[in-house]
Amino acid sequence: QARLVESGGGKVQPGESLKLSCAAADFAVDYHAIGWFRRAPGKEREGVACINRSDGTTYYADSIKGRFTILRDNAKNTVYLQMNSLKPEDTAVYYCRVNLALGFLWGQGTQVTVSS
Repeated sequence: QARLVESGGGKVQPGESLKLSCAAADFAVDYHAIGWFRRAPGKEREGVACINRSDGTTYYADSIKGRFTILRDNAKNTVYLQMNSLKPEDTAVYYCRVNLALGFLWGQGTQVTVSS
């Protein structure tokens, strides 16, 4: 059964880094576009970054451009979100999502808290 499992969240101080992982099962990450989203307390869900299938073209929200990088490791069937220079406003639950033939598949989410 296809699934996504996120990991790597935690609590860090402003300016620090985290690397989130989105491990896929039962489908190949390089055959599908995969995106990272986040939902902060009291806010709407926001698209953060996306990586296209095949050519690996990446897209970023303006709010994180230059600080976050989406990466794909086909051998590990995993997509990553490298987050640098974290800010308190980056605090949210982060989710990865893939668009499969039967519809969107979401992971369970991983909490990121940026606080001093």
